[in-house]
Amino acid sequence: MREIDVAEITQALEKLFIDANRNLSDEVRDALGSAIDREESPVGKEVLRELIGNADIARDEGIPICQDTGLAVTFLEIGQDVHIAGGSLDDAVAEGVRRAYKNGFLRKSCCDPFSRKNTGDNTPPIVHEKIVPGDRIKITVFPKGGGSENYSAVRMLVPSEGKAGVKDFVLEMVAKGGPNPCPPIIVGVGIGGNFETSALLSKEALMVPPGERNQDQEIAAFEMELLEEINRLGIGPQGYGGTVTALDVHVLVMPCHIASLPVAVNIQCHVHRIKKAVL
Repeated sequence: MREIDVAEITQALEKLFIDANRNLSDEVRDALGSAIDREESPVGKEVLRELIGNADIARDEGIPICQDTGLAVTFLEIGQDVHIAGGSLDDAVAEGVRRAYKNGFLRKSCCDPFSRKNTGDNTPPIVHEKIVPGDRIKITVFPKGGGSENYSAVRMLVPSEGKAGVKDFVLEMVAKGGPNPCPPIIVGVGIGGNFETSALLSKEALMVPPGERNQDQEIAAFEMELLEEINRLGIGPQGYGGTVTALDVHVLVMPCHIASLPVAVNIQCHVHRIKKAVL
């Protein structure tokens, strides 16, 4: 049994959320750079260059890449041989978020759904916990902006709609979003399970690195088919038109009930902020 103090978790969360909001990952920066070569619109090419330049300024000056620094989504993979000591795990995560958004001068976006009163410190965070083998804790932070999340949805299809129905739903949501999710977007698709697991699958799909394909060859081909169809919509970088509306599409699948075909689409903006650490 390995012991990890909650203070370590708080410290890691603070650092990760600040880092995620200031520093675009090399994988996403490279994906934006490669998109310049594929983009056929001169305006689209220039927009992509500006997006990369904006990310470089944020990195160099230690400021947020985007003013929307997101809700604090956190995934924890907790080894079954870990003992968490010194306090509550959930409290430790919340404190890490609280410190990150205060000390990193990040916008607090968390508010009551009806009164719209801000909670003041971007808590409570959204936390997903999974028990896994081992004696480590893997932390993945995912500050998720409202502009892209607003064009995400779950739909309960009937089984007869099949892949064609899934594709129509994905394209419908991307077209509905248009320029609002700040394209070029990354699209996560969760298929199967039930209502809530399909939504979680779609968010987990966004954590797959750009360019990486599903290990199932049939699903990998479907990812490429969806990406091609999305880019035919012509929305383009920041909605100015062009051939690169999406950088990538990732699909995760699990078995579902014989009477159901749950599908979730989770759209992510070009500021694809994901950072990880292992304690």
